[in-house]
Amino acid sequence: MPVQGAFTILANESDQGRRLDAVVAAHLPGCSRSLAVNLISNLEILVDNQAKKPGYRVKCGDKILGRIPAPVPTEYLPEPIHLQILYQDSHIVVINKQAGLVVHPAAGHRSGTLVNALLHHCPDLEGIGGEIRPGIVHRLDKDTSGTIVVAKNTAALENLAKQFKSRSVQKIYLALVYGELHADEGTIRLPIGRHPVHRKQMSTITRKGRSAETTWRVRERFQGITLLELTLKTGRTHQIRVHCATMGNPIVGDQVYRSRKRLKNAVSILSGESSSKVDALKAVPRQMLHAWRLGLTHPHTGEVMTFESPIPEDMVVLMEKLAGKEQSA
Repeated sequence: MPVQGAFTILANESDQGRRLDAVVAAHLPGCSRSLAVNLISNLEILVDNQAKKPGYRVKCGDKILGRIPAPVPTEYLPEPIHLQILYQDSHIVVINKQAGLVVHPAAGHRSGTLVNALLHHCPDLEGIGGEIRPGIVHRLDKDTSGTIVVAKNTAALENLAKQFKSRSVQKIYLALVYGELHADEGTIRLPIGRHPVHRKQMSTITRKGRSAETTWRVRERFQGITLLELTLKTGRTHQIRVHCATMGNPIVGDQVYRSRKRLKNAVSILSGESSSKVDALKAVPRQMLHAWRLGLTHPHTGEVMTFESPIPEDMVVLMEKLAGKEQSA
């Protein structure tokens, strides 16, 4: 975050013809292009005392006057929600998100979210977009557990966003799916977009699908159920859930992309072995999907880092029952 207060930039020959937002970002240490755009749009920056657009082409000799206002508190309130923090420094925080926790406040979820929790746990958050708030780079569904990285300042947010956009971030998930796959590994390449009928769902049958690729390999086989390790090459909404369902192997417990036929088949197979296995399968409260491993380059140090979230207890217990093992004391 750049130093708060007034500043003056006298454009030189090297600034000639460059965009105003780029010139401001280049001259002010810690100022990102997005912050410069916001300041210019909010009339916090003037050129020769005149309002300009962010795309204004600077001329040599232009006098750029501006002010960096102090970041204001976000409208969301900090809440002492339990978080398992895997890593934290002044630039990023990495969380093992528990199932049931919504990532970002939205209609119907104004509180009780990961953002509310981070406002409580991270008092060193810097201004992002003029607000003191955590920078959400990517999201996990409410009932998906696992690893998520959050930026603490604008520079970290923009750097991580570029990494996700360039697909240089490693994203590996674990999922229990219905059915027994014949192959040990494979790749799904099917575009994903809004379902043509059910608008809250995603589908591979869509008019405006975006390319999506998921690779998978079998980690463990149970009767009627398979544990898969899945790597996302892209990051579409509900990508793993949709691709697995399209393969004919929907994720266990997924109430949106479920298959009653697959559940019935699994129950039929397990009925001959143990009623406790059937009961455990029917009692699954959420999709058995876990963001296991996240690999990225630290936005400030450039260090390549990998974070892992242990498999959550509900998945462990289910797998132990499917394997016929007793839960550890």
